[in-house]
Amino acid sequence: MKKTLALAGLIGLTAACGGPAATTKAPDPAKLTLVNQTAKATGALDSATWLLDEEPGTLDMDIDGNTSNRTVMANVCERLMQTQPDMTVKPWLAEKIEQPDPKTMVLTLRKDATFHDGSPVTADDVVWSLKRHAGEGMDESDEFEDVDSITKSGEGKVTIAFKKPNALFVQAMAGGGGIVLNKEIVDKLGKEYGTPGHEDACSGPYLVKDWKSGTELSIERYASYWNKDVKPLTKTVTFKWAADTALVNSLTTGAADGAYLSETGPAVALQGNQAVSVAYGPTTRVFVLLPTDRGVMKDPKIRRALSLAVDRAGIAKSGFAGLARPWKVPVGAGAWSYEKQAFQTAYDQLPGAPETPSLNEAKKLVQEAGTPKEPIVVATNGDEARTVIANAVVDAAKKIGLTAQIKTVPPSEFGSFYTDKSLRAQVDLVPDDWYITKSDPIGFYDNGLTGSANNWVGFSSPDYDALVAKALAGTDDAQRAKDVIELQRRFTADMVWISLVEVPSAVVLGGKVTGPPASQVYMGYPWAADLGAKG
Repeated sequence: MKKTLALAGLIGLTAACGGPAATTKAPDPAKLTLVNQTAKATGALDSATWLLDEEPGTLDMDIDGNTSNRTVMANVCERLMQTQPDMTVKPWLAEKIEQPDPKTMVLTLRKDATFHDGSPVTADDVVWSLKRHAGEGMDESDEFEDVDSITKSGEGKVTIAFKKPNALFVQAMAGGGGIVLNKEIVDKLGKEYGTPGHEDACSGPYLVKDWKSGTELSIERYASYWNKDVKPLTKTVTFKWAADTALVNSLTTGAADGAYLSETGPAVALQGNQAVSVAYGPTTRVFVLLPTDRGVMKDPKIRRALSLAVDRAGIAKSGFAGLARPWKVPVGAGAWSYEKQAFQTAYDQLPGAPETPSLNEAKKLVQEAGTPKEPIVVATNGDEARTVIANAVVDAAKKIGLTAQIKTVPPSEFGSFYTDKSLRAQVDLVPDDWYITKSDPIGFYDNGLTGSANNWVGFSSPDYDALVAKALAGTDDAQRAKDVIELQRRFTADMVWISLVEVPSAVVLGGKVTGPPASQVYMGYPWAADLGAKG
């Protein structure tokens, strides 16, 4: 999944910060400490107020799985698997997953799990839920493209047959595709399911209490929650929505207790404010340059040269006020949920994407390619980060004997680069950010497949394509990591995309609360169950 990270309004936010004396100096990106979770809470809270970017349009995740919906419903709905704050995945409503052969998966369900109406979570509910998610037009339907059948195969057992092996399906079961719903409730409510004034159909530690459309939405601790090992300290969490200055002011004045930040502007404004704490966690989000086949960037030598010449450390400092770190690959370290050391070692050894420019090496590549006469055209939508990146490209190009110029595209049209070939034909490079919702890098590298919708530069390698298929089918973690590392090497060697900086997940907490994860996991893990008062 791809999501844009907006950074406009950075300066205005910084000036708007209220409360105790604050400094807007962000941490040195080289020293930015990432944590999986904030300090453990020990005290109870009767209520907490949490801020979202926007009001959810529906709580039916099959209809709309945007970030606001995910942030709320991660506490209400449960999945067959559950991603942990360290981005690893473990069994949840399914206590065991077995694969008797590469094209068959058998789920054994917990016997003690119940929905919020007290009824048990059954194999029938699981089969019905997965088939609903797989339906045409549903938000998670793409996760089921390799699924041939989903059947109840015994009491508390579900068997999934695949058309071909799919190593990512276990990860998908920790996401929206693995949510188990109460069929009876959803059928009863029909089109009203997920709308204000109606009950949820889930089994999590919180249930939907009230939704006052246009004002607030609240969830309440479920007193009869089946998992007695999970003991939420906060009784009620009320969600309100605010953006930019209003978000900063609500947090610094104590009107709100916390927020996950999708933009880095508020993080900069809040950094150092004594009324709040800001924690940063692992993420899969990376800012990249997507090259097109318009002209200059078709040559991999020119792409490699530009990657060597661009100042990643400068971009992190100027474009993100230090809330980013120079990064070599197009997916963040939060995806390393297995074989972490292998991925880290391979990452450390990768050439071609230095923190500070390697101009001599870049100039040699330009000479070998034959210096092109036409300028490189780099797009921006005028916001802080993309403009800084565009300027960095112009500067890098000039230093290695190339020329570059900037084309500003209206923000409302920027997303059309992904669908409009005629718009892409006007530029050579598009700076944007990407994240994947699975904590496995193979969830990204299909973007390099021959003919992929996001492979704009026309990279094509039968060996690469075959290796993607092998990795997607590989159920042995160690072997899959080797395959993915080789895909990573090939993708970055040709600079199919040029990676720039990794932007961490960020959570801001008021002075009285602590506990929730700082990592990107909040979109699928019941983070409110960890929220409570400081000891």
